[in-house]
Amino acid sequence: MAGIFSHPGYARFWAADAVSTFGSCITTVAMSVLAVVTLHAGNLQVGLLNAARWTPYLLFGLLAGVIADRYRRRPILVATDLIRGGLLATIAILAATHLLTIYELAAFMAVFGALSLLYDASHQSYLPRLVPPAGLTAANARLQQTSALAQTTGPALGGTLVTVLGAPLGMALDAVSYIGSGLTLASIRRPEPAPQAADRDLRAELRAGLAFVYRHPVLRSAALTLHLRFFFASVISTVFTLFVLRDPGLGHDSKRAAFGLGVVLAVGGIGALLGNTLSGHLAHHSAGHLMTAERLAEPLAWTLAPLAVAGPTAWAMAAGAQFLVWLALGTSGPAEMAYRQSVTPDHLQGRANATIRSLNWGMFTLGAPLGGALATTYGYRTTLWLAISGMAATAVVAALSPMRTAQVAVTVSDT
Repeated sequence: MAGIFSHPGYARFWAADAVSTFGSCITTVAMSVLAVVTLHAGNLQVGLLNAARWTPYLLFGLLAGVIADRYRRRPILVATDLIRGGLLATIAILAATHLLTIYELAAFMAVFGALSLLYDASHQSYLPRLVPPAGLTAANARLQQTSALAQTTGPALGGTLVTVLGAPLGMALDAVSYIGSGLTLASIRRPEPAPQAADRDLRAELRAGLAFVYRHPVLRSAALTLHLRFFFASVISTVFTLFVLRDPGLGHDSKRAAFGLGVVLAVGGIGALLGNTLSGHLAHHSAGHLMTAERLAEPLAWTLAPLAVAGPTAWAMAAGAQFLVWLALGTSGPAEMAYRQSVTPDHLQGRANATIRSLNWGMFTLGAPLGGALATTYGYRTTLWLAISGMAATAVVAALSPMRTAQVAVTVSDT
């Protein structure tokens, strides 16, 4: 896998991603402390703050893909990183001077989410311009390994920094990480061709991105089953958090439950890190086989959660569920992304990636509140079983679909 760093520009691309990923782990903790402790936000206000972060993905996801295809992608990455750094620095200053309200924070997060959406569409589409198709699985695996490492160690680091320095300074540190990421990306010297200026018809461009994803027989089955996977996963993840914190078998003591949740999530990060490492060794297998295996393995892994009853064994089973789920996701993720990038023409990369990503994350706006409502009515375990059953049915559909035939293309066509 070390050979991927020989491709011009990839090492700096990876370094920029690593810096901002670890910085974002600080913000995850700092934002919660800032909203709940500093601004004394209520439950509804915290919900609105979280919704503000992801709403742009649902509203403007397809438009972000058009922009990523119309213009050079590296300048978009640099600009969005620098502006996001400036936004976080502004939040830190306003919070430190007691001039920030929860609604202003939500407005900042909506803008931050829109910039992140544009960054994500360009980020996933820029990688094939740095790495040839044969190296995409390894390149994506290295990026996801870094993300998994941040997921494992970042929350603890963020919590320590916020405890010592306070939430405003924690936000300021993340601002520095985004600015550092932007400057690192700006230092990449590999030439990037300007997209052709012809056919600038927004409606036609949106339609072309949707048509490519959902008319491609293999990509269509992969995308649709992924959307459904995200829907059921959003229900499960919402209920799983409540289950760990509030179920009598696991969460009698709030402090112990909160600490336990952190440990359980960290174990998931270890699984993701191991899966990303294994993906490089399994690159000789077809992407379709790895994707199908993940779809089937995930619901099986989640069954450990509702089976957990009480005591240390219950905590171990909850952690085991997280470990196995993220092991499966970490193993298949690089291959799935490599397949998508390799079969998509360069001029459609932004729209194809944004179409799939936007609808994936859009599922959270539907599944998360549904999970909460079902848990209130039927309880945590019953809701988990319902969502796991839905995810298992989706996995069977995926296993019988053309997705299982997916192969990473040797060359990328631009026709």
